[in-house]
Amino acid sequence: MSGINHSPRIKDRFAEQLAKRRDRLSPSLLRVAEFIDAHRHRVLGLSALEIGFEAGASDATVIRAIQSLGFSGLRELKDVLEAWLGETDSPIEKMAATLRDVDGQVDQAIDFVLQSNCRTIEALASEDNRKAIAGMARRLVEAQEICFCGIGASGLIADYAARLFSRSGLRSYALNATGIALAEQLMAMREGQLLIMLLHGRAHREAMAAIAEAERLNIPIVMFLGKQGSPLRDHAKEAVILPRAKSERIALHAPSLIAVELLHIAYSAMRPDETLRSLDRLIELRGMIRPTSK
Repeated sequence: MSGINHSPRIKDRFAEQLAKRRDRLSPSLLRVAEFIDAHRHRVLGLSALEIGFEAGASDATVIRAIQSLGFSGLRELKDVLEAWLGETDSPIEKMAATLRDVDGQVDQAIDFVLQSNCRTIEALASEDNRKAIAGMARRLVEAQEICFCGIGASGLIADYAARLFSRSGLRSYALNATGIALAEQLMAMREGQLLIMLLHGRAHREAMAAIAEAERLNIPIVMFLGKQGSPLRDHAKEAVILPRAKSERIALHAPSLIAVELLHIAYSAMRPDETLRSLDRLIELRGMIRPTSK
């Protein structure tokens, strides 16, 4: 649980209950309990059905596991976790806090988004981030293939990024599955690749699995991180730090998208002939599929 900000004044009731009752839990209940323990932030925004899907159990098993730990249900569990963490990842609560800030004013809503993206532009223009982006571009030139790792909304950006770089002639794919489904995608990792991780800064299990496999294969890792002090930074050859809205406000994903497109242009600037040749071939293939009408 390193890197998590929680209040030292509040006891970790979940850890205490898990330690006391671990030996009495069946394997299926223990699997759910350990999933919750490893993904405390994420659990705040998930239903019992979603927790079960990611932990490989039914929603009924999730509820039984929670009750076996001494909690009345999912709501009490979330209250306990939120009190210990000192913040929430619940999309409902984050949106509610954001809407309270904008107070029903369209101008304030516009300002919230524009100010966030202005901070992104300023951050990307910083000397440290410029150096990191240049370093990433050099590694892209050296790579035979790249894989973009992102979970949730970042997974959609990972898929877009892979398509974007593929258009420029660099073989790319996304590592964006959750739970055990990610294992099949990890099987495609090979020496000669570059792993690009789109992260907010927490060490969730999928991220750590991708990092472990990359390090086993000697695949260099570069990252887009939401905060300088992320423990994941130690695994990266290069890291771009992107500012995010307050942790208790809704997360905007435009910063990751802007950074990915910036990196794509930087790479294309270093490999202009390959980029143009690949795009030319793409247009030829499109013409075969949808001939131009005369």
